[in-house]
Amino acid sequence: MHIGYARVSKDKDQDTALQLKALKEAGPEKVFKESASGGRWDRPELHKMMEQLREGDVLVVWKLDRLSRSLKDLLTLMERIEEKGAGFRSITENIDTTTPAGRMMMQMVGAFAEFERAMIRERTKAGLEQARSEGRVGGRRPKLTAQQEKEIVDAVQSGRRTAADCARLFGIHPATVSRLLQRNSAM
Repeated sequence: MHIGYARVSKDKDQDTALQLKALKEAGPEKVFKESASGGRWDRPELHKMMEQLREGDVLVVWKLDRLSRSLKDLLTLMERIEEKGAGFRSITENIDTTTPAGRMMMQMVGAFAEFERAMIRERTKAGLEQARSEGRVGGRRPKLTAQQEKEIVDAVQSGRRTAADCARLFGIHPATVSRLLQRNSAM
């Protein structure tokens, strides 16, 4: 069975007429239409369509970007389609994974995506190392200074204030005070 999927962005004045015309010529027995961003996973029609895919079925789209805007998400969807034993066909890009050439094309796209992810990881790692060498540390900035932490510990341990009072006074969550006290008692 050939199953079609047509999507337009919700925020623009678009309609699926052009896609539906191309899909009709491709001959899918059923077409799922959606008006949602391609960068989102919460697309009900996409999920319904994926649930209906069976072994031997072929998913047909007008263009690759109708399935997903992100290469990573596209490859994830392609893996799911392959796991179901179904094929994929993009009309505009002339990709058809039911043929050896189409499978090779998708493998090449996957290889480029993997290379891109590796390069991003490498650049991120180099950037973090550079920041560390300059004395910068990643993560959220502390809510309290060392002096404020000392004041809280002293106030609670001496009984002048409760942990809840200190939390309100310094504008922090009570759990932050509890962690501070716990960390201090372990020292």
